[in-house]
Amino acid sequence: MTTVQSNKWAVLSVVTLVSFITNLDATIVVIGLPAIMEDLRIPINIGMWTITAFYIMSTLFLLPAGRWSDMLGTKRIFLWGIALFTISTVLCGLANSGATLIGARLLQGIGAAMAMASATPILIRTFPPNQLGIALGINNLSWVTGSLIGPVIGGALIGDFGWRSIFFVAVPVGVIGLFAGLLVLKHTPPIEKGKTDWLGILTFGPGLVALLIALSEGQTWGWASGTTIGLFATALLFGIAFVLVELRVRHPLFPLSLFTYRNYSIGLGITMSYCIGYFAVAILLMLYLQGAHRLTPLEAGLLLLPLSIPQLFTAPFGGKLADRFGPVRMILLGSFLIGFALLLLGQLGSQLSNMAVIIPLLIISAATGLSWPSLAKAVLSAAPQERAGSASGMFWTVYEMCRAISQALSLVVVQLSVKSASVLPLFSKTGAGELAHSKSALILATSNGFRFFAIFFAIAIVLGFFLMRPQLKTTRWKEEQINQRSG
Repeated sequence: MTTVQSNKWAVLSVVTLVSFITNLDATIVVIGLPAIMEDLRIPINIGMWTITAFYIMSTLFLLPAGRWSDMLGTKRIFLWGIALFTISTVLCGLANSGATLIGARLLQGIGAAMAMASATPILIRTFPPNQLGIALGINNLSWVTGSLIGPVIGGALIGDFGWRSIFFVAVPVGVIGLFAGLLVLKHTPPIEKGKTDWLGILTFGPGLVALLIALSEGQTWGWASGTTIGLFATALLFGIAFVLVELRVRHPLFPLSLFTYRNYSIGLGITMSYCIGYFAVAILLMLYLQGAHRLTPLEAGLLLLPLSIPQLFTAPFGGKLADRFGPVRMILLGSFLIGFALLLLGQLGSQLSNMAVIIPLLIISAATGLSWPSLAKAVLSAAPQERAGSASGMFWTVYEMCRAISQALSLVVVQLSVKSASVLPLFSKTGAGELAHSKSALILATSNGFRFFAIFFAIAIVLGFFLMRPQLKTTRWKEEQINQRSG
């Protein structure tokens, strides 16, 4: 039920501010990873967990937080999320070891999930239907803007104030969002009573963590070692237990019955391939630019700008083209262009060429603007209208989960060519010439990584053709009907 509020634009400002800062803090850590690794003296496999930890918890708690907002009220969950995010951000800035930083990032992910899950329901209940599209569009723009300026702000802050500043800069914004939310947001009564699927959380979470640890440490421990095999087995057992639990509980974390809808299942498969391939780009480029070529964080951040800017302009056209040619064709076009651009990045060598980096990133960003809205539309429209909420929740959970998997696979690809201990000295300010071999190995690793992740877009294209088959049949059927009537 929509309740129009006189202060609806103030509500939008608060929600948009919080959406911006949570996404900014999620992306800014990528550019700060080398500085974090150097200062805390942690290897790359531990450093990567400072990124992965955030996505694990946001994946795990996104759906439960949506349920909690229905059970306890959206304002309460939204404010709890901001408070937890802000407190944990302070803890991130104060961390003196890799373990404490990872722990704080886990809490950050929970807070961000609570804020994200309740943001859209707040806007839906605040704006009338004829203004809701504008409100959601402005809120979504904050996510793109956070990704756009995150690397640049992060690079500038790290260069002048150190890596801790990328966390501390978000704290005042979080405090402002918290107090503004207390004043502006209205209390909403619970709209449903239900139970949290704790069994689902306790089987899905450990299974995902076991899988990611096995991927992250498998190269170090040995892929055939008892520990690695044990972790893969643990992930499998928890996965089976999770499916059994979800099929039996009344309010499942994942409504698995949605997989009975063919196009929805194929669409989620495309989403998984797309996200795993896409979110590896920034990590691999960070290693290439800051590790192999020793660029400053600001210089690397500026070179990453082309990854975000074009999609601001191509996204509106992507929606129009999807309406004219069909969303599947736009998905296929975008996946092909991104895969092609990854192959171009796979040609990067020992001599840094700015244009060799910028041109593929421009292609990736433009193609993302054309294809991502079409992918979201194709997946979410494949489920029945009465199950739109569940379908959307699962879609965004898969999105977050695949971001975490992408980070883990990036580490696997890098470690196949260079040892974790050999990467850290490349980021040191006191680097030495004897590390030339490690530099060459890192360049080879990132090049192989780009080629490897291009495969995921090839998978997305194959799945896209399966998604197109019903669309082609429908088009032919309509043409036959028109011909029969005209005849």
